Amino acid sequence: MEPAYPRFLPDPADSRDEMEALQREVAATAQFADEFDFDPEAVSATPTLTNLSGDPPTIVGVDQAFLDDRAVGAIVALRGGEVVERASAVVDCEFPYIPGLLSFREAGAIVAAFANLDVEPDLAVFDGSGRIHYREAGLATHLGLLFDLPSIGVAKGLLCGTPDSPLDDLPEGARVAIAADDRVETTDGRIGYAVQTRQYDSGSRTINPVYVSPGHRVGPPTAADLVERLCDGYKLPEPTRLADAYAGEVKRDFEE
Repeated sequence: MEPAYPRFLPDPADSRDEMEALQREVAATAQFADEFDFDPEAVSATPTLTNLSGDPPTIVGVDQAFLDDRAVGAIVALRGGEVVERASAVVDCEFPYIPGLLSFREAGAIVAAFANLDVEPDLAVFDGSGRIHYREAGLATHLGLLFDLPSIGVAKGLLCGTPDSPLDDLPEGARVAIAADDRVETTDGRIGYAVQTRQYDSGSRTINPVYVSPGHRVGPPTAADLVERLCDGYKLPEPTRLADAYAGEVKRDFEE
């Protein structure tokens, strides 16, 4: 799979100001509303759906790992809850670690992994932020727009924004809107949700929510709905959970 809009490819020669300017352009161009062809009701983490009018959508989970000065991009494609393909790539890191600009450091390996992917995805779920970002241009937004692919960001921590209500001890299935705060420079609206995908029955231990935000061509409520549909008894949605495991596998094989 090749980029639809190569002009959004990160350039290692860019200065920090130029990279931030590109992020602002990404956010201004990305679509934070539903624009896709698949039926959201056909999205599932398990192969249990019946009575579908056509083939279930192909969902890819995207994750990355690092080993010294190299980056690993890992993609796992699922259709109807079953893995249909895995693709990976290991490339040299061309960008330093800079908070708020992680999509530039991680993009090279992920773009290379997409080049090795044969299936055409209907939706990408990224381990990282989408619109919940200082300039509304996290990894899921930047690469979702680059490939013009409906995409969602699922982060384990809250990069910026303020929850509408406390997130302590949320019951499973709860979601709390995340509003932009003064760390978000491009909007003052809602930019995603904290979604409690799993919770213990006992109050002695708690599980933190995940932070779901639109990447590109998916609206905030739909992004949260799809992530809930893609969880299979785990905190993380199945596509990114499998992509995380695959990234670790590729990293171990490379180190050996």
